[in-house]
Parts: sequence; C-alpha cells; structure tokens
Amino acid sequence: METVLMDILGAVVTFLVAFVVGMTYGGLSRKITARVQNRKGPPWYQNFIDAFKLGFKKSAIHHGVMHHLGGAFLMVSSVMTLMIVPVLSHNNWFPNLNFQGDLIFLLYIMTFGPLGMALGAGQTGNPNSAIGVTRGLSQMVGFEIPWVLALVALMIQYHTTSITGLMAAQAHSGTWLMFSSPFAFIAAVMAMLGMFRYSPFDIVGAPTELASGPVSENGGKYLFVMMSSGSVFTFAKLTLYVDLFMGGADNLLILLVKTFALYLIPMLYGMTTPRYRTEQAVRWFWGWPSFFGLLAILQAVIF
Repeated sequence: METVLMDILGAVVTFLVAFVVGMTYGGLSRKITARVQNRKGPPWYQNFIDAFKLGFKKSAIHHGVMHHLGGAFLMVSSVMTLMIVPVLSHNNWFPNLNFQGDLIFLLYIMTFGPLGMALGAGQTGNPNSAIGVTRGLSQMVGFEIPWVLALVALMIQYHTTSITGLMAAQAHSGTWLMFSSPFAFIAAVMAMLGMFRYSPFDIVGAPTELASGPVSENGGKYLFVMMSSGSVFTFAKLTLYVDLFMGGADNLLILLVKTFALYLIPMLYGMTTPRYRTEQAVRWFWGWPSFFGLLAILQAVIF
C-alpha cells in the first residue's frame, strides 16, 4: 500500500514539475524572442498569469461534445506521454510507467492528442479552425517520418524498444547516443522543429493568417487546458530526447540544463526563418531529415 501511495505521489509531483517547467520555458521563449527583436517583452512568469486568469474565466460557447473533448484528448495524451517517459535516472520519485516496448506505445500516444484536437476543432464550424487542423495533420505526416526513422534506427542498433534500455546502453558504454548514433540524432532534432511548431513550422496557428487556427473558438477554461497540456507535452518531449540521446539526468538541475539546451534549438531557429507554406514544410521534412533517418537505419544495420 505504501509503495502504491509513493507511486501516486511521484506521478503528481512529476506532473507539477512538468507544468511549471513547461510554462517557464514558454515564458522564457517570449522574453528571449522579444530581446532578439529589440523589445522588452513580457516577464518570464507571464504564462502563469495568463493561464490561471483563463482558468477562472467562464465560457458560454458550446459547439457539441467533441468541442469539450478536444482539450481533454490533448491533456490525456500529454499526461500519458509524461507518465511513460523516465524523468530522472536511478530515482525512486520519478520511476513512472515505462516498460519494454514503450517507444512503440509512445509513437501512438503522441499522435492521440492532435487527432482528438482536430475532431474538437472541426466541430466548431470555424473555417480558421478547419484550415489550421488540415495544416497541422499535413505537417504531422511530414515530421513523423524522420522521427519514426530515428527511433527505428535506435531499436535496430541496440535491440530494444525500451527507453530505460537505451539509457542503460549509454550508461554501459559511457557514450551518449547523439555521438554513437549521430544520424538518428540529427533526424530526430530536425523532426523536433516541427513538433514544437515554432517558425518556420508555425503554420497551424498562424495568427496573422488564421486567428490562431484550431484554438480560435476556445477561450477561458478550454484555452487553459490547452496551454497546460502544451506545457506538459513540451517537458515530456524534451525529457524523452534527453533520455534517448543525452544519457538521461540524475537530478533536476542536470535535466533542466539539458532540456533547455534542446529547447533553444527550435526557438532560436524560429527567430531567423520565415514561415513555410504547408507543402514547403512537408517537402522539407521529407528531404534532409528523412535522408538522415535513412542513414541512421543504414548505420544501425551495418554496424
């Protein structure tokens, strides 16, 4: 009984850490972007203010059952991804629910939220939402290809479909997979640019074109749930990359340093690149990122 309670408490703490870190990274992104553009920008904690303000608002808009469930799908997908990904190595507080084959499970559960959101946004009847959903699903087809190729290469090379198995392989060899499997790392990082939807891949909620796209008809608690799930998902994805390619982390400080270093890649890349059109984004992912993914599989087969 005590073990079960500790696991539940660990899951709650994991969620709170993910929420706080994800919100903080989003706030720092706004601040850093503003400074690059020679603006002062909002404070780093502005996202917390916005989120909790939305959480206490009421909304009279009702577009049907799927409109209510869209945000719930996103949150469930984010939390399930977080609960599978090991947060810290050799730590009893964050063991989570990882198992043999969890990488295959993650490939499915990470697409569950966007698909649910697509159904919810589609029921609103707003054309901006429909266009944003179409763009998002098209782009997802693009970046999923190099992402899957990178994961398959790791599975072939190290004969495991477990995140903890790949972490153990790095601990045993003393070399991070970003160095021992560089092509897989490059393909995964290129795919990550699409996952975080910073420019040039911010075609889903392009404010100047689509009035924020799928979230156009969502405000108040709906938007609060979406912001929260996005923050949790950001932390989960960054932690997954750290576990797979950077040996994991033994404490929260190391984890924060590694995840923020990864987070800077899509954020800084987006500051210097104008937005792509949908077909340009898909073509880009099917170009060099997929090429490096194929090289990663070739390396895994040969070596």
